[in-house]
Amino acid sequence: MTNIKNKPDNTIIKTDAVIIGAGPCGLFTVFEMGLLDMKCHLIDILDRPGGQCAELYPEKPIYDIPAWPVITGQELTDRLMEQIKPFDPVFHFQQMAEKLEKLDDDKDNIKWRLSTDTGTVFEAKIIIIAAGGGSFVPKKPPIPDIEEYENTSIFYSVRKMEQFKGKKIVIAGGGDSALDWAINLEPLADEITIVHRRENFRANMDSVNKMRALVDEKRMSFEIGQIKELKGANGQLEAVIIEHKDKETKKITRTKIECDTLMPFFGLTMKLGAIAEFGLNLHENLIPVDTEKFETDVPGIFAVGDINWYPGKLKLILSGFHEAALMSRQAFKYIYPDDRLKFEYTTSSSNLHEKLDVNN
Repeated sequence: MTNIKNKPDNTIIKTDAVIIGAGPCGLFTVFEMGLLDMKCHLIDILDRPGGQCAELYPEKPIYDIPAWPVITGQELTDRLMEQIKPFDPVFHFQQMAEKLEKLDDDKDNIKWRLSTDTGTVFEAKIIIIAAGGGSFVPKKPPIPDIEEYENTSIFYSVRKMEQFKGKKIVIAGGGDSALDWAINLEPLADEITIVHRRENFRANMDSVNKMRALVDEKRMSFEIGQIKELKGANGQLEAVIIEHKDKETKKITRTKIECDTLMPFFGLTMKLGAIAEFGLNLHENLIPVDTEKFETDVPGIFAVGDINWYPGKLKLILSGFHEAALMSRQAFKYIYPDDRLKFEYTTSSSNLHEKLDVNN
């Protein structure tokens, strides 16, 4: 059973490592650390593991996870949770890292004291930041009274696709999320209309081609313009008003589209929050690391996943997995400074087989 603590602990928690962020990269970090017998506690602002995969696209297919031709965000989270179960990580959900202090006495190699906004206090040998882009909030379109319809008729993410079965949906945006959800919801929805301010999209060309094919087949509609007004009552959307501007004549016209659901996908605003006050060098709101150890400019503090930066960085889940593997080697030196790190393949480690109960 997963060890979860949502309430602050009364005593100081001592551990090998505290991982800030329980998204895919944070979860796989537990596995890599566990292989080397290092114990982890994880902090996350959400109420469950999975990070953006769980919060924003739990049912959206992901195609670039090795050995999985297709896997959803929730399925990936579930598999990672199953993989790390033997290492007994402890999760502290609905908490945000708030204050980090370096300890002077270095007792038992404990170097850091980390406090959360709920009062939980950790003392750890290393800190690993796997916070994605930080805490994230959706970018909302500037439409009057939009808050009145949020979570009843207006949604910024899709947690359960079945919720939108038979709906008349307007999807606003021109990126991957807008087109991917339009394509994936088309078989379920009664009607789908994509609204984008211009003809061209900034999404993957394969998705653009699929969307245009569906429009040609009359299975969804496409409108060029911007949503300017909402029609409805008591939180229930009835229609949106789209404004069109002719490039040549500059004439403005309006179109009313009946719908009961609006999904604006204009990206996310990422906020580092208190992490920005940890005394680390930052590069455009990201944390620079070296590519040998994925350590920050402060010894004993590491960063993996979308939160870090280095030349050639790709914001891919699989890149974060690679970073976690290399990072764990340097982490071992802090946690077991007197031990020699012996490299073993997981296929040949009898100790690992026993720990993972491979033969049972």
